[in-house]
Amino acid sequence: MLRNLVRFHNCLGHAFSPPTVCPRGQMFKLLSVKSYSIITERKKFYEDVSISHGEGGMFEINLDRRKLKTPGGKLFTAPNEALAIAVANEWDTQKDILKFYSMHMTTLCNTALDNPTFRSKDQMITAALKYLETDTICYRVEEPPSLVELQNNEWDPVLNWIEDRYNVVIGSSTSILGPEIPQATMDTFRQHLGSYNFWSLTGLEYVITQLKSVVLAFALIDKHITVEQAVLLSRLEEEFQIGHWGNVEWAHDVDLYELRSRTAAGALFVHFSSESSTVKRKLMQD
Repeated sequence: MLRNLVRFHNCLGHAFSPPTVCPRGQMFKLLSVKSYSIITERKKFYEDVSISHGEGGMFEINLDRRKLKTPGGKLFTAPNEALAIAVANEWDTQKDILKFYSMHMTTLCNTALDNPTFRSKDQMITAALKYLETDTICYRVEEPPSLVELQNNEWDPVLNWIEDRYNVVIGSSTSILGPEIPQATMDTFRQHLGSYNFWSLTGLEYVITQLKSVVLAFALIDKHITVEQAVLLSRLEEEFQIGHWGNVEWAHDVDLYELRSRTAAGALFVHFSSESSTVKRKLMQD
């Protein structure tokens, strides 16, 4: 059924706050590093987007001749060319109106650069692991039988994969309290998350929050499942209900595409921020 859902939806047509970066003095003032502006759209104020080398091997984004800044007022820099290209592309493809809420890569970079909540890696890992205790695919229903079968058929293979992949025990439960996660499992995942750098961890935590699942996020980042599969698996019960009772078409489709977009951006951010080699290509062709 999941395979059919993927085919069906393919035929249809700051990581945790809006990205409102701008050249100093060009758009609006920010009250503090912790509080980003609620403005989500603005008239486009530049013509050209380019990338330049900064200090320490970092890459900068230029809007015309002005350097991009973060909401916290820092110089916007990306750790490698791949990520810089992705961000520059977001700014370059904007039309007459800048839609900041659609610029997910820029948002994630802002979050990594400004760290508006002043969290350490350990705090980020602890926050991410809390989702394991309420992981989407660990909560099972007892009825109707058709949904029980669907959850078992679609979720069990991913759950079995992650248990084998990391040699852990997670399990599932029909209890509202969810399964009891062994401490050894938490320790293994904490060690694994600790292997990510701060930027990659920012992206991974973002993916986890979108899917509400550590299991699906790990499977996606490890390329065991695709973005489309991860999103549909995270929405399995909702898709089941829609299949039976119908839906408000435009609302459902917009929500699905937005979740797909955010999840894809988060996964790309993890891979790009882990990239050590320079991408040998131009951002734009003349």
